Amino acid sequence: MVKIIPVIGLALLFLAPGVNSQNPCDRNDPNCTPPNPEMQRQEVINLEHETARAIMQNNGTFFRRVYSDDFAGTLSHGEMVDKNNLINAVQNSGAKYESFNASDIQVRFFQETAVATCLWTSRALFKGQQIDTQMRVMHIYVNGPRGWHVVAAQTTPLPPYTQHPL
Repeated sequence: MVKIIPVIGLALLFLAPGVNSQNPCDRNDPNCTPPNPEMQRQEVINLEHETARAIMQNNGTFFRRVYSDDFAGTLSHGEMVDKNNLINAVQNSGAKYESFNASDIQVRFFQETAVATCLWTSRALFKGQQIDTQMRVMHIYVNGPRGWHVVAAQTTPLPPYTQHPL
């Protein structure tokens, strides 16, 4: 009997996260409603649009709030960045954006994780030159007690390749 209790405990430990991540509601709680997938999709889409707006305004405040402390990303020129490096790149890019748009936003969910892909299209004055760029971007979000947070990102430039700060 003494040997069985630790085995049962370990089994419950490994099974409990899987059960909880499927549905955050307690089955016996009549006041709990499961998350609405369409509402969650719209939340992530809104965050993608807010990201583009924050970049256009060279504003790091959005990234401090929405990006996780352990964020890891890759900029369009291959540079690996953490949250602080990304904020620095956004705030001190030297780019004066005329426009910065996120379009073709696709969101897929995997339990409490969302993968968002989109197309960034921008027009800016950078290092004295007018640049028009398009990039494919992927953001990985995790939904926690304080909402969706970006934990990883990958930015890939599309031809014609021009120098871009992000």
